[in-house]
Amino acid sequence: MTADNPNKTMAGKPLTVTVNNQKFMRKAIKTHFITTQDSYLDIIHKYVGPIHRENDILAVSEKVISVTQNRLVYKSHIRVGTLAKILSKFVHVTPAGKGVGNPYKMQVAIESAGVLRILIGALLAAITRPLGIKGIFYKVVGNEVWAIDGFNDLAFDYYDDKGVLTPENPTEICNVIQNELGIKTIIVDANDINVEILGKSQGVYLSDDTIKQILQDNPAGQSNEQTPFILVREVE
Repeated sequence: MTADNPNKTMAGKPLTVTVNNQKFMRKAIKTHFITTQDSYLDIIHKYVGPIHRENDILAVSEKVISVTQNRLVYKSHIRVGTLAKILSKFVHVTPAGKGVGNPYKMQVAIESAGVLRILIGALLAAITRPLGIKGIFYKVVGNEVWAIDGFNDLAFDYYDDKGVLTPENPTEICNVIQNELGIKTIIVDANDINVEILGKSQGVYLSDDTIKQILQDNPAGQSNEQTPFILVREVE
């Protein structure tokens, strides 16, 4: 919660939302700047443990998990090819950012999904975009490409020379967090356009659709809020 407006998250989004006639609070939790030197269990224990209640659900940014797993790729290790340079010029830029419109991200996407899937996705996107159909490219190439982050310093200089890949074994990690800390957990890739659930612990009782509706306005923010944890709590 912000000190100047207790009814808003730090990103200026409403503190509470109503989904399926049930009200939920979304408490954005500010942390120190997390790097590869941190442990996700330690930081969750430190920042979430003291305020967590039994039925709360913790939404964790996928970037935090990836960084603590050292799932980083560096510009100095990437050779951007001609195909990546060409395709990146035709990517539709959204309010959530350039995505694979960044040549480095496109090159990582090509290496991750393969040239054929990338070309098919790009072709279908070119065909369907004039019809008002969006997101076909990412549906074809998969969430691992959608979730590639970094390679810019828009929020933090730390990410100017490095990209962040999707976390490994996100569902397993959610279960580890619940078993070790007693906190029901989901790992999400959320921005101002979309919410994707990458992993969910066994104790999470809300449906994926309900969770997406709760987080659809991205209460963690898209800038430098430094709030990678959103604690979701039902309000009686």
